Amino acid sequence: MVLSFDRAGELLDGLAEQFPPALFGGLNGGVNLLEDAVPDSEFPPGEMYVLGEYCDDLLGRYINLYYGSFAALAEKEDWSRETWEEELRVTLSHELTHHMEARSGLHALDDRDARELETWRQEYRREQ
Repeated sequence: MVLSFDRAGELLDGLAEQFPPALFGGLNGGVNLLEDAVPDSEFPPGEMYVLGEYCDDLLGRYINLYYGSFAALAEKEDWSRETWEEELRVTLSHELTHHMEARSGLHALDDRDARELETWRQEYRREQ
């Protein structure tokens, strides 16, 4: 099931309200749901998508979640509404953790993400 962009946005808004407001401190650009699908360029098209990213740049600190990436996976994997909710929650939580670590000068999640991505790359190469 592929939720509409508007329905996914409503679901995300409701999920964001469940997090403690303190986690959003310093996130001056907020949480944005963008229509884009962002395939990972290191994998063949349709194999791996970027679901979200924490940004800390000249525009400020903000989180982008990519509706098109979620929708592509939902179509491929036949997600239920519950799966949409879980994927949005996990991704938002993940990106908020990046935000909190950046504010604290930490990078444990960045390091873990890099290790996991390298593991996926190696597994993909072995399968080819």
